[in-house]
Amino acid sequence: MAETTATDKALEQGQYESTTVAPVAGRLAVTDDVNRVEAPVTWQAYLICAFASFGGIFFGYDSGYINGTTGSKLFIHIVEGPNAKALTSPHSSAIVSILSAGTFLGALVAGDVAERIGRKWTVIIGCGIYIFGVVIQMITGPEVNALATIIAGRIIAGLGVGFESAIVILYMSEICPKKVRGALVAGYQFCITIGIMLASIVVYATEGRNDTGAYRIPISIQFAWGLILGTGLLFLPDSPRYFVKRGRLDRAADALSRLRGQPIESEYIQWELTEIVANEEYERALIPNTNFIGSWMNCFSGSLWQAKSNLRRTILGTSLQMMQQWTGVNFIFYFSTPFLQSTGAIKNTFLISLIFTLVNVCSTPISFYTVEKWGRRPLLVWGALGMLICQFIVGIIGVTVGFNKTHLNNATPPVAIANNIPAVNAQVAFICFFIFFFASTWGPGAWIVIGEIFPLPVRSRGVALSTSSNWLWNTIITVITPYMVGSDKGNLKSSVFFVWGGLCTAAFVYAYLLVPETKGLSLEQVDKMFEETTPRQSAKWVPHETFASIMNEKNPEALAAAAQRSGSVY
Repeated sequence: MAETTATDKALEQGQYESTTVAPVAGRLAVTDDVNRVEAPVTWQAYLICAFASFGGIFFGYDSGYINGTTGSKLFIHIVEGPNAKALTSPHSSAIVSILSAGTFLGALVAGDVAERIGRKWTVIIGCGIYIFGVVIQMITGPEVNALATIIAGRIIAGLGVGFESAIVILYMSEICPKKVRGALVAGYQFCITIGIMLASIVVYATEGRNDTGAYRIPISIQFAWGLILGTGLLFLPDSPRYFVKRGRLDRAADALSRLRGQPIESEYIQWELTEIVANEEYERALIPNTNFIGSWMNCFSGSLWQAKSNLRRTILGTSLQMMQQWTGVNFIFYFSTPFLQSTGAIKNTFLISLIFTLVNVCSTPISFYTVEKWGRRPLLVWGALGMLICQFIVGIIGVTVGFNKTHLNNATPPVAIANNIPAVNAQVAFICFFIFFFASTWGPGAWIVIGEIFPLPVRSRGVALSTSSNWLWNTIITVITPYMVGSDKGNLKSSVFFVWGGLCTAAFVYAYLLVPETKGLSLEQVDKMFEETTPRQSAKWVPHETFASIMNEKNPEALAAAAQRSGSVY
């Protein structure tokens, strides 16, 4: 777009009067150029958008620290008694899964809170709840009921993580520039991996301690994450789309100006704001404002057979997050330490868990490039294929010559040792390959898509439902997994990877049939894409008209009325 560059410079210098601009009621300006519905963005604006992704550390750090804590000898003795060697399956299940249960509830509540007080303030409140839960977890020790205290602290912290995980994705999707929205939202998943890595490092550094610092230090560090995110957000603008929905066009224009690094009088800001307003007016006609119950029911309106219906979008969002959990990745990050300990083939299981997290961290940034180069849909399709191959290979090696084939050594008491150590090493290698495929595809991909597919009137609740689905299935999997692999229960050992492999196969078929391509589209253009094409044909769809030009042609009074509802914008 060479001609656009010259025009952009002229516009910035005030030397060019665009023929595509039509003022509406003296306050909004309309463009029919689909490439001009978003302003160029400065590096300062990129940093503002990227900061919100820091919230991923909440989720990731918890996944990493609890994996190590449940394998800590001192923590096991405090919960189970001085002679215990491992947590019982029910206690392990309860401690790990209870945070996900709290997060499920928090994510559902957050959708309504974000509609009332804004995206930014909802996340800040979530940070406060999270910090309170961390303080309770730090009390855990021999002088109190350790099991009850850790569970109470984790469920409260989970409520805060629910607020954060649902609304940060919503906030980022609504403020990020369309050309790099996928990469910036993928930064949320990258921060999840950073959190897991930091937790693994801290756990590895404290596992040899003989005092309560072995688990209290990893717990207490979480306090910093809530403080950093909550304090930082105080200085950032809220979502302009939230302000438009609330009829505050003056605040929306100010937020856009800060996010795009452009003066508030810029035609770029006028065009983008008008497009958001026009889309909101269009969607309001289809999805009118209603009461509390009606607002939730709007998420399920429309036909199951129409790709543009809210019902289909809600099913898509919730099922994508369900399948992200079905991949089995949280089995690796929640339970890998006790699972690897049970094989007797690996001397330092904490070190292996740290290697898993390093693979996770190093693989995720690949998606920053690929999600914008190739798109969301190819990443999810090919990522699922790579994961299912790795899972089945791990399972096949395990049941033939690997984890499942053990013998008792001469120790007192005897310990089960794997017969074929190289085969076990091969399984660990393919687990690393699986983590690579997950971290570079489904890890960020599912979060990116759920932030893009919902229309503005139901977006906060749609993203909340999708995020709560993630945590619901996270809870279910963390509850049942100890029973599947625990030596005193199912004792599946490597056979559990056939379960994850089968579920990854389902994710592969699902992504191919039902996931649309949203790369390079504004959130308003995504709405149009859903109306005019199917998931399998969506990659070929290109925007051809703006909502603002359509409304200005068919119903200019609606835009004028929208502007007048909040007075003069500029």
